[in-house]
Amino acid sequence: MISAESRPAMMTIGFHTDAFNGSYWSFDKCLDWAQRNGVGRIECGLIDGVSWLHGLGYQPHVALYEDPVLLRRKMDRYGVRFSQVDAAFPLSGEEGLTRGVPYVLKSIAWAAQVGCPCVDTTDGLRAPEGLEAGEAMALMKRCYTQILRVAEAHEVVVNIEPHGFFTTNPEAMAEMLGFVCSPFLRMNMDTGNTFIAGRDPVAFLRRFLAKVSPVHVKDVSRALAEALRGGATGIALSHCAIGEGVNAENIRSCLTLLRDAGWEGNLSLECDGSVIEDSLTWLKRTLNELGIAHE
Repeated sequence: MISAESRPAMMTIGFHTDAFNGSYWSFDKCLDWAQRNGVGRIECGLIDGVSWLHGLGYQPHVALYEDPVLLRRKMDRYGVRFSQVDAAFPLSGEEGLTRGVPYVLKSIAWAAQVGCPCVDTTDGLRAPEGLEAGEAMALMKRCYTQILRVAEAHEVVVNIEPHGFFTTNPEAMAEMLGFVCSPFLRMNMDTGNTFIAGRDPVAFLRRFLAKVSPVHVKDVSRALAEALRGGATGIALSHCAIGEGVNAENIRSCLTLLRDAGWEGNLSLECDGSVIEDSLTWLKRTLNELGIAHE
């Protein structure tokens, strides 16, 4: 029998339902895809209110008015669990406190009831209008102080994703992760956003390795990199299959770094639905080549 100490670190594979935004799938259809493809983890956005597109079944996300216990029972029938839910309203602008914080707080309580371990948060894609950098950081510190009080009560991890003007800057990210001294404040690594922002994803991951929670696995096509790299702070997803873009070697190196650190967590595919099955095949093959146990 292998002891817990000698057992290799286990990673799980999931996907973000953003993959099927353009296909106008429902969340139930995403659950069906996950079951058919043997993917046991799922991540989706949370809707705070009513959306006609979602109500008609053309949006692959979940509304906060949906009962979390009943949804958890439905997901159990599919054999799929949440890895994370996405409450990424930009907290760096003036509406961070008035709109972003209440949204994240509701998302945390909902996540706890549905059995989801993590809630994703971030800043805005650009510098906030009308605020100096120091003012924006002070505003976000107030936001995260309120958010972590509730997160600790519910024992739900709040992740900060590198996706915007501040969070893709490693110095700002370090300051943000120090806003509150809590094991429930961590980082959602994103290989594509860090790359498109002009950073080295491997160096970014290495710096924050001890704080990494889930990882968004996102490649970047050569054309997109040539057009946007260094001039943008994030992309929603990849339109090329993961492994076929210019970020593939960085992803492989990130996986190696995670393996060597004994990291256990979820790898969430972020790519368009038209290439998600090829992306899943590449990720599984790469994990096998690197000797990484996964489910």
